[in-house]
Amino acid sequence: MLASVLAILLGTSAAFASPAVVPEALNATITPRRCGTSISEEKLIAAEKHFAENKVTPLSLVGDAANSATVSVYFHVISQDSTLQGGSLSDASIAAQISALNSGYAGSGLSFALAGTTRTVNSDWFNNAGPSSQQQTDMKSSLRQGGVADLNLYSVGFTSGSGQGLLGYATFPSDYSSNPQDDGVVFLYSSVPNGGTANYDEGKTVTHEVGHWVGLYHTFQGGCTGSGDQVADTPAEASPASGCPIGRDTCSSPGVDPIHNYMDYSYDSCMNQFTPGQITRFTSQLSTYRSIVV
Repeated sequence: MLASVLAILLGTSAAFASPAVVPEALNATITPRRCGTSISEEKLIAAEKHFAENKVTPLSLVGDAANSATVSVYFHVISQDSTLQGGSLSDASIAAQISALNSGYAGSGLSFALAGTTRTVNSDWFNNAGPSSQQQTDMKSSLRQGGVADLNLYSVGFTSGSGQGLLGYATFPSDYSSNPQDDGVVFLYSSVPNGGTANYDEGKTVTHEVGHWVGLYHTFQGGCTGSGDQVADTPAEASPASGCPIGRDTCSSPGVDPIHNYMDYSYDSCMNQFTPGQITRFTSQLSTYRSIVV
């Protein structure tokens, strides 16, 4: 019953971030990234209503603060050839990305462990996989492993098609029941630590996209009005930040823009935090929709 209600209410949603970057020119200066989400306000309202009515409270909020959970990660390297420039990430780069992900979620009770790596040479998937594309559907259908509690990461090139210029995109926890095979994060291979994408190569693109996978919205969701990102301790923000604009304040409500938050769109060097409210939200989202108990 739960699955059918979710399927009717939500459909498939995905969040994605876009910089003006061409992977072949990894060291070129790039313009500030743009971002968007495919979840409409109507679907967001339905999702939040369903979440409120079915919320599972994580153990950490009922007295077991020491509880923790480890998510198994299946890392799928998609390349157009066997070179680094063609997307063939090394084992060291994969390990560095997992380390960056764990650093971002340190203190939340959630950690990530590499469970397996696949390597696929497919120039069509590498170049053309993107939101709602046939290439990403074929890629995920062929490669996805595990179940609702397992994170699948797909590194691609985003050179053309619906994914052209993206840094990444992800599904939300509440999407899983309506389309399990679509679940996961697709990201630009050169955004891994020392990957070469100017301003976005500390591995924090994956940290951000996994933020959506665990149930967070952008900090600027809804702008200056309404309930925004559904988290009380992230100040309202009218639009995504770029660079690291200290003191930026785009809304009249209390607090400057949360430019250091992983769910904004600042440079990687500027991002360094999730708030306690975000941690509370995503641990409850994980308990409710992914059977991950933190």
